[in-house]
Amino acid sequence: MQRRMCSITAEEAAAKIKSGQRVFITGNCSTPIPFLEALVARYEELDNVELVQVLSIGMKEFITPDMADHIRANNLFISDHMRSSVNCGTSDFTPVFLSEIPSLFTNGYLTPDVAVIHVSPPDEHGYCSYGVEVGVTKSAAEAAKMVIALINPHMPRTLGDSFIHLNQIDFCIPVDYPLPQVHPHPASDIQDQIAAHIAQIIPDGATLQTGIGGIPDAVLRRLTDHQHLGIHTELFSDGVMHMIEAGVITCKRKTLHTGKVVAGFVIGTQALFDYVNDNPIIELHPTEYVNDPFIISQNDKMVSINSALEVDLTGQVCADSIGTKFYSGVGGQVDFVRGACRSKGGMSIIALPSTTKNDTVSRIVPTLKVGAGVTTTRNDVHYVATEYGVALLFGKTIAQRVQELINIAHPKFREELAAFAREQYHIGKVYAFA
Repeated sequence: MQRRMCSITAEEAAAKIKSGQRVFITGNCSTPIPFLEALVARYEELDNVELVQVLSIGMKEFITPDMADHIRANNLFISDHMRSSVNCGTSDFTPVFLSEIPSLFTNGYLTPDVAVIHVSPPDEHGYCSYGVEVGVTKSAAEAAKMVIALINPHMPRTLGDSFIHLNQIDFCIPVDYPLPQVHPHPASDIQDQIAAHIAQIIPDGATLQTGIGGIPDAVLRRLTDHQHLGIHTELFSDGVMHMIEAGVITCKRKTLHTGKVVAGFVIGTQALFDYVNDNPIIELHPTEYVNDPFIISQNDKMVSINSALEVDLTGQVCADSIGTKFYSGVGGQVDFVRGACRSKGGMSIIALPSTTKNDTVSRIVPTLKVGAGVTTTRNDVHYVATEYGVALLFGKTIAQRVQELINIAHPKFREELAAFAREQYHIGKVYAFA
């Protein structure tokens, strides 16, 4: 059904929101900041508004505890500035695989009354691009009863399955401001050591899933001698751009979308936003496609690289909580681990520093903390990497896994881990300094 679009202000758009409605908010570097500012300014006029979001960038905590009965956030992934509100009960968290978030919108679980999106100006055919955030936003907009779109000349026009026509938008908010940027941080010495170990096991012609942060960026910098790497990932940042420009990432050996970088969204600097604008090597697609393990597995030599908070001696991975405290969300880790494991010549890698809190706490642990969630099961893990090396767990017995993981733990904790394994798993020969 075609819609007749009307141009309004952010304040007028916020006034369209009624009590009891569910409102989807696009996120990442596409977060609709003017609309959110206008909405929270009138929170006392509203009751029981559910704000569904994934990851917002560019705003600090904008849902305060006193708003909980008026506007309550439902986080499908926990942003840094929403973590405290989730854990104190003034906002909600819905655990879900990133690949399955769109089905929440389309199958009636979290169908939005209103979707607020952020797009590029229309082309000559009337199509706006979702720009830097296609992932979950496209499906939410297609399922919503009303679509409100910020139209911003600073939003790049990304290609792929990334467009919405003006006749599918009910109200537009003309804006003109630069997108919030996320600048890369230099890798620490430990992150660089982890990256060096990972780079040694990545083959030429591999297709990578790599996100944002010190370890992914460090891995990319360690791959300068590799040839014809490809990218199929839920998100990428400036590091991928630099490696394309260096001729390392060509995507020419990809077995799916040959010659194309495939992702759901991008997070980075203005240089990256300029680079992806109308760039035919870049294709952004909805998350239900990008993160589908079956689709991922069609890339030969698929390598997934994901992080963790802790890994126990049997290979169970916790990446989304610290004990009973929710930290982030599962995101796309399991999607890509399972897709990579089923790829011809593929592998999944979990990467983490061996310790935290100035070497006082080991992240290779006897057991996960009480209340911690198992993000990736011991059955799914292939490799675990720390600054001390890479442990191969796939096909290994519990005794062999224990030894592999002790070998990459920090030396000060190895004897403690070995003693636990001997007592609890009845493993006769476990060496603390193999």
